[in-house]
Amino acid sequence: MKILLLQDVYKLGRAGDIKKVANGYGRNYLIPHGLALLATPGALKRVDGIRVEANKQRSALNEELSGLAEQMKDVVLTYPMRASETGRLYGSVNTRMIAEELSAKLGVEVSHRQIDAQPLRNIGSHSIDIRLTVDLIPSIEVIVFREGESPEAAVAEAELRKEAEAEFEAIDEVAYEDVRVEDDSKDDSALSVEDILDQL
Repeated sequence: MKILLLQDVYKLGRAGDIKKVANGYGRNYLIPHGLALLATPGALKRVDGIRVEANKQRSALNEELSGLAEQMKDVVLTYPMRASETGRLYGSVNTRMIAEELSAKLGVEVSHRQIDAQPLRNIGSHSIDIRLTVDLIPSIEVIVFREGESPEAAVAEAELRKEAEAEFEAIDEVAYEDVRVEDDSKDDSALSVEDILDQL
């Protein structure tokens, strides 16, 4: 179904855009919430007016929230959690927890829907985007560490783990290349009929 956006919708478009969306998404979410209209000939005549009005509102909102976005760039949230020896959490740090802590720290209400992240399930440092507007998406740092340890130790452990995984993948890739070269170097003339049939 084709729709005309009345408001900015994250990861879909800006007000005044005409988009093709799944029928259920349009009928059950966008249209009932006043975010869009069906793209009928009558609605399409309003496109320019909608875009002009939306640009004014967006500029005002961006100006209003730019100070908050600057404050958020320096924010670091820390969460002591129970975790296994491999760094996997027994539980997770979810968007509601981050929103509550961020709201308390800044003194401004931040909704969990504005936090663009999956639940955090590993110790270490994580960069999390906060959607204030379509144009303003500052990042904050969230450090998850094992209870009884320091946040710095968790970040260092996570970095070591990433380096070890990268090294293991590189070794695995080299071993795979060696096996392929060895297979290519075999002399097919020395194979029996049964071996050739087994390869097929």
